[in-house]
Amino acid sequence: MLTTQTVRTAVVATTVGILCVGTASAGPAFAGDDEEIRRGHCSGSSDWKLKVKTDDGRLEVEGEVDSNVNGQRWRWRIRHEGHRAARGRATTTAPSGSFDVERRVANAAGSDRVGWRARNPRTGETCRGGLTF
Repeated sequence: MLTTQTVRTAVVATTVGILCVGTASAGPAFAGDDEEIRRGHCSGSSDWKLKVKTDDGRLEVEGEVDSNVNGQRWRWRIRHEGHRAARGRATTTAPSGSFDVERRVANAAGSDRVGWRARNPRTGETCRGGLTF
């Protein structure tokens, strides 16, 4: 036999459950505003930055190296889910002695693992970082 207290407890529990489910499902609606940034030091005196954010159903990946020296040539690559997604060469420019590259990659289901590497062939300095988005 159900008592008034049992019914009240069931109603409260159901309401809380609905609110929790509603809150949990609201998270992905704001996924377009998600952004992750990682920064670090390279093997020499330079610094690196890796930024990943959503953009029209894809991921926008931006890698940056700041060496404070203009005219340095670097080779870089972006990895996504363990595979090379992009690679190229860049030269640091004034006024900050830095370069940045931006590429878009597919947004895989679930978490995406993104890696960034840049190497100065002349000095051997290497910058490397990664994140899970």
